[in-house]
Amino acid sequence: MTEKRRYRQIRTARAENIPVTIARIFRYLSSYKLAMFVVFVCIIIGALTNVAASYFFAPIIDDFVVPYIGQENPDLTEFIKMLTFMASIYLTGVSASYIWRKMISIISTGLLHDVRTELFAKMQNMPINFFDGHTHGELMSFYTNDVDTMRPLIAETLPALISTAINVFGVLFMMIKLSPKLTAVSLIAMALMFMVIYVLGKTGRKYFIEIQKGGSDINGYVEEMFQGQKVIKVFQYEEAAIKQFKVYNDKVFNAAVRAHASAGMLMPINANIAYCLYAVIAVLGAKMTIDGVFTLGALSSFLLYTRQISGPINHLSNQFNGMMMAISGAERVFRIIDSQDEVDNGEITLVNAIKDKEGNLIETIEKTGIFAWKNPYENSLIELKGDIRFHDVVFGYEDRKIVLKDISLYAKPGQKIAFVGSTGAGKTTITNLINRFYDVNQGKITYDGIDVKDIKKDSLRSSLGVVLQETNLFSGTVMDNIRYGNLQATDKQCIEAAKLANADSFINRLPQGYNTILTANGTNLSQGQRQLLNIARAAVANPPVLILDEATSSIDTHTERLIEEGLDRLMHGRTVFVIAHRLSTVRNSDAIIVLEKGQIIERGNHDSLLEQKGRYYQLYTGKAQLE
Repeated sequence: MTEKRRYRQIRTARAENIPVTIARIFRYLSSYKLAMFVVFVCIIIGALTNVAASYFFAPIIDDFVVPYIGQENPDLTEFIKMLTFMASIYLTGVSASYIWRKMISIISTGLLHDVRTELFAKMQNMPINFFDGHTHGELMSFYTNDVDTMRPLIAETLPALISTAINVFGVLFMMIKLSPKLTAVSLIAMALMFMVIYVLGKTGRKYFIEIQKGGSDINGYVEEMFQGQKVIKVFQYEEAAIKQFKVYNDKVFNAAVRAHASAGMLMPINANIAYCLYAVIAVLGAKMTIDGVFTLGALSSFLLYTRQISGPINHLSNQFNGMMMAISGAERVFRIIDSQDEVDNGEITLVNAIKDKEGNLIETIEKTGIFAWKNPYENSLIELKGDIRFHDVVFGYEDRKIVLKDISLYAKPGQKIAFVGSTGAGKTTITNLINRFYDVNQGKITYDGIDVKDIKKDSLRSSLGVVLQETNLFSGTVMDNIRYGNLQATDKQCIEAAKLANADSFINRLPQGYNTILTANGTNLSQGQRQLLNIARAAVANPPVLILDEATSSIDTHTERLIEEGLDRLMHGRTVFVIAHRLSTVRNSDAIIVLEKGQIIERGNHDSLLEQKGRYYQLYTGKAQLE
């Protein structure tokens, strides 16, 4: 099974083990032990006061109400004391209920905070394959829809379960004490209620999972359409977009109808069972009272207990929708948290080093500009030079679809290597393999003679600077965005990097200069300005190896010259890999590699390739086009 297919299953897998999922959600409550203890105690107090208050109806009726019938001036002193005592019981229950509801609201909010934090931290360690298999809208759905569904489970269902359990056992104890025969009748009705919950719950569960999945699909599609509004309007795609949205929306609608139909039947069915139970108990109790087996007060208390024992069960039935949504959402989140992190078996790290008097490398914590590979097993340091080689590399994003076939190439330290070829020839894939966003299927890639699989990914990537065609700027100041390339960089270093990238002049013309706030991926800047910031970000990282992927595409001629000047300064003394459609930008490369269908068909410098009059000659002279 491919990685991409495995991660796709996160979205489509069905709920499997409800008790395990619920138990896992509750494990997050371990961080709130004291608060949960207060909640638990208050729920117990509230439930017991409810049970106790109902029991006092029997002595009130039997000892006060019935004896007072027919008396002209009865002494109400004891009766008032009893009512006052009952009022204090109810007040205690109300106070306890207020406390636990306040506390559980804080706890449930904290739990969602903890789950989102863990989910976000997990996603930072996920491989690129995971993000390839999900749209941005789907990923956002995990943080909003799926996580938020857990709140009712903690804030409502959990207290209801505790309260119901205490109520049921407390009420059953009192009912048995009053009348074992009538209690047996009540137990039969309770068994029917639980059977209804089980049957309808099993039927509706799968549809709630489909709702969660469908909502995720809608989020992804809506985000995609909103991002492409200009394209949609230019090509009059509005009607087609509406039709496709209707497909997704109808899928959620159909699942929701079935899910809520199953859940909606729970409350009325159990409520009718409760009403029937109440009527049966009233008739049987009245007969027992007439026969002298039961007192009028005992019958009143028993009828109250009948309502109390069915009420919480009906309340739980009414919460079934939210509980199933919470479980299905939690399972989707937990599948991500439990999925495998990006595999990194590398041991060799990149460190800063200095040279002693004999010219030997010594590790240092100072930022000296000399980088070295450190092998923990040999305790040796090898100076980073930037020699990257591919040895018979075979790679495919999926097992059955090979993208690169027996690729062998080299880039000596300080060389500029350019990749040209048709779209889909494998140019960007090569740079993705250098970064180890993906690992090769066969062959190997070496970096200064070291297999890249033996190098820790963080160390490998910190030695590589990447400038992509698509610029990704983040909310914050211009200075913050430049510093993204090196979080330890000083303001002075960021400004020097901006000057190196030819970005300093336009930055100083911004309203607040380097402190200008950028939002929405820097839409208040031109495409060229965003690219210059992208180059400055790479410059401040001071990488020994640089990868330029279509860095000057879609840029006007004037801005392109500025960018090329910045890139020329940035590339000086570094090993550079360049991907470009504009062949004029790769003329001065030390080697130009021509790729077609995942294979190298030509290699040489600009002049030698023109002399060969092969594919590169055709592309350069316009006799063929990059498609």
